Amino acid sequence: MNRTRIKICGLTRVDDVRAAVASGADAIGFVFYPKSPRYVSAQQAAVLAAAVPPFVTSTGLFVNATEAEVRAALAVAPIGLLQFHGDETPEQCAALATSVARPWIKAFRVKPDTTGADLLEYERLCRAASPLFSSLLLDTYVDAYGGAGKVFDWSLIPNELAPRVVLSGGLNAQNATGAVNRVRPFAVDVSSGVERGKGIKDAAMIADFVAAVRAADTTQIQR
Repeated sequence: MNRTRIKICGLTRVDDVRAAVASGADAIGFVFYPKSPRYVSAQQAAVLAAAVPPFVTSTGLFVNATEAEVRAALAVAPIGLLQFHGDETPEQCAALATSVARPWIKAFRVKPDTTGADLLEYERLCRAASPLFSSLLLDTYVDAYGGAGKVFDWSLIPNELAPRVVLSGGLNAQNATGAVNRVRPFAVDVSSGVERGKGIKDAAMIADFVAAVRAADTTQIQR
């Protein structure tokens, strides 16, 4: 069985971290973007990360951050993976990741006119920029940063790219099974889809989301 990895993002409370871990999340995300309602400081992230056991990855989400800001956050919080969600170029992401010696993923905000060729080319540029590049995270384009909470057209994702991407954007327990069956991504990323308030996760919703992803893993529907 191919197991789709799961990241629960935008965590702000220790209880939510524990609920994500208990449900089987592979990664959790802390948002270091001050304009986000899910923003946490490096000090808050350090407290939250103390509840994360071994082999669950703590991810730091940054939006157009400077090298000094990234360094300052990682000096306090034990972040294992960087997620760049702004207008950073692949070269800028590479420089930031190199400065703190961390692997990174880059969010690509998919527009209605985005093509599969666009996605493949952007992934190529990221891989060429740095050996620390890990994956593209595909989200829906909106006039804001840090996650849209809206679904994009999954048919845009080329078959050869799908097994390497992190799928995001409007996922929840109701559509996660269909999304994983359709795309077969390496991982999925959810935030607002498991919330009862901005930055306030719901343990039952997290468990339902994980169960929905695992249901797709067991079917292995052919694309």
